[in-house]
Amino acid sequence: MTQKIYKILTPEQWNDALAQGTFKGAPIDLTDGYIHFSTADQVEETADKHFKNTGDLMLVAFDGDAFGDSLKWETSRGGALFPHLYLELDPKLAIEVYELAQKEDGSHQFPENY
Repeated sequence: MTQKIYKILTPEQWNDALAQGTFKGAPIDLTDGYIHFSTADQVEETADKHFKNTGDLMLVAFDGDAFGDSLKWETSRGGALFPHLYLELDPKLAIEVYELAQKEDGSHQFPENY
């Protein structure tokens, strides 16, 4: 069974990753030394906490199992375990890509059944 994990990116970050064939991380990822991901249960709260009023975004799904031992589940917000990738991200491993339009209140519109 696939363990879907999600990365929120700006359209520019995603397009650059596709063009370069790799994603080293957003500024916060580079600072922390790993690429932040969220599960389906965490991703909307992540968007509200860290990406409100930042414009349209991309939600990119990956199979967490594809990263092997480079993916670590570590305690973060509220004591929950979050997936952290200690490796550059290959955008070709994406299994789903969604656009997240910013709503009038600054939050983002998530697709159904992502």
